[in-house]
Amino acid sequence: MLPIRAQWPTLVIAAVLSLAPASLRADEPISIQQILDDPRVYHLRHVLLHGTVRDVQPLDPYKLPNETVCYGAYLFKLEDDTGVLPVAVLGLCGPPVVREPDVEDGARVELGATIQAPSHGGYYLSFQGIKVVTDQDGLVQAVADRIAPLLE
Repeated sequence: MLPIRAQWPTLVIAAVLSLAPASLRADEPISIQQILDDPRVYHLRHVLLHGTVRDVQPLDPYKLPNETVCYGAYLFKLEDDTGVLPVAVLGLCGPPVVREPDVEDGARVELGATIQAPSHGGYYLSFQGIKVVTDQDGLVQAVADRIAPLLE
């Protein structure tokens, strides 16, 4: 058994995680309305969402600030009983590839994503490619890193 001093970092992390509200844990789905009610709380946090895919729209290739071209990006809206949230799926950057969207309209999915709230700077994915966020944008967007069929 390790002395208490060696266990201290693990104990602190466990204590902090046990105090975190369930809505901020990525292992349980949250409602879209929770994010829309206070997007600042969720900015750059990873969340789990359940919902229905709407309005899938493939994007043209886009360039990153370093001139690397990315292919196969797309946008869609995720809808649950409480609201609708725009979702971006980033492209594969580098050599040209053909990639169709991983989802289709009407599909029920479980989505792992990082939330980007307005007025925090950074970038968002639009129909014109990667854009710098300005204070006027007011866009709350989920950037997907995992999409799976929802088995209900």
